[in-house]
Amino acid sequence: MQSHEVDNELTIDCLLLAGRIMIESGAETYRVEDTMLRMAQSQNMLDAQCYATPTGIIFSLGKTQPTRITSISSRVTDLQKISLVNSVSRRLTSHIISLEDAYDELKSIQKTNYFLPIYIQAFAAALASGCFLIMFKGGWSDFPAAFIAGGFGFLTLILINHLTKVKFFSEFTASLIVGSIAFFAVKFNYGTELDKIIISSVMPLVPGILITNAVRDLMAGHFMSGMAKGAEAFLTAFAIGSAIAVILSF
Repeated sequence: MQSHEVDNELTIDCLLLAGRIMIESGAETYRVEDTMLRMAQSQNMLDAQCYATPTGIIFSLGKTQPTRITSISSRVTDLQKISLVNSVSRRLTSHIISLEDAYDELKSIQKTNYFLPIYIQAFAAALASGCFLIMFKGGWSDFPAAFIAGGFGFLTLILINHLTKVKFFSEFTASLIVGSIAFFAVKFNYGTELDKIIISSVMPLVPGILITNAVRDLMAGHFMSGMAKGAEAFLTAFAIGSAIAVILSF
């Protein structure tokens, strides 16, 4: 009896860790619940129930088992971790690996930082900003301004995220930097089209994946999670727009 309870605890710990990693990495709510339930069924836990939100997961193996809750305090976009958790889930449900091995792999995934170095991320954001400028039919003469504004804006976003836990403040500050660089670039004749420089430079800050996940959760019937993610995306976009409005007002 005691061994059975230990096995159940290990199963719950493994499934909650899988769900936690996925939510913290920006996965859709319905994907998290589906993954956890499939993993539970592979361990003959047919009565498992799961309820996931962007801020927490509630999971139970059935009426006779205690319900477990885990809270989610931070969320980023890390598609690599989502892919790795999905891979562990598929191998577990196919009985290629044991539950213990799956739990060990998930702990390793949680501890590993798969993000590229900050300078590479900033360079990619700067390059993307310049490419967006060309896509929006801007002139090549504005490319350097968009490149610099996008890069420094993204660096500011990362820095503020490390310094404060206040959500949306980092997007607001980063957008202020973008708008300021674009404004002074045009003012001192290093750029010509202020609107296109600003629009292209804030694109790396736009919560595109969050908006997509909100719509997908709504379409899957997860209205609470969809509305929560939609509200978060709206507030992020509002922070970006407010900062740009402050710059343009001057």
